[in-house]
Amino acid sequence: MMIFIVNNHGQYNHRIHRTLRYLNIPSKMIPNTIPVDTLLDNEPEGIIIGGGPSIEEAGNSIEYIKRIEVPILGICLGHQLMALAFNGKVASAEAEEYAQIEIEILDEDDIFKGLGAHMSVWASHKDEVKILPRNFKILARSNICEIEAMKHVKRPLYGVQFHPEVHHTPEGPMIFKNFYNVCEGVR
Repeated sequence: MMIFIVNNHGQYNHRIHRTLRYLNIPSKMIPNTIPVDTLLDNEPEGIIIGGGPSIEEAGNSIEYIKRIEVPILGICLGHQLMALAFNGKVASAEAEEYAQIEIEILDEDDIFKGLGAHMSVWASHKDEVKILPRNFKILARSNICEIEAMKHVKRPLYGVQFHPEVHHTPEGPMIFKNFYNVCEGVR
């Protein structure tokens, strides 16, 4: 089983890969320019769409989200691209955030299992999802962002605005473990 990490040129993408290796989760980092059919030929069990500087530099990420029927976790820009893929709205945050914040978990669903009602996370973004896409539900919010995490109501598609891959999100590895469990359950 292999999780593919889509590198959208964000400063933390290599930390996603390192965290998965630390957790013994098989993974491979790939550029966001690989054609959808080539990625499908590699039979991914799950995909993580990493962060990055801008939507314009996201390559084929939106196409992966729309066309590949495996569990997908979008992180920061990946979360925003997921919203855009399903006609949500992304816009500038009221204030750019680069700080540790506390999120309120409204629905543990699959990726927040075992994490309780609150979680300390690292926020590092200037844009955010402003309007939830149709057929998605909010899983977590904070006092700076109403849509810190979301999930498609039918498909195993998850998005988080914050960065679970950095040490400033102490329980972040649990999100990756939970996502891996989702991928294993779909096989």
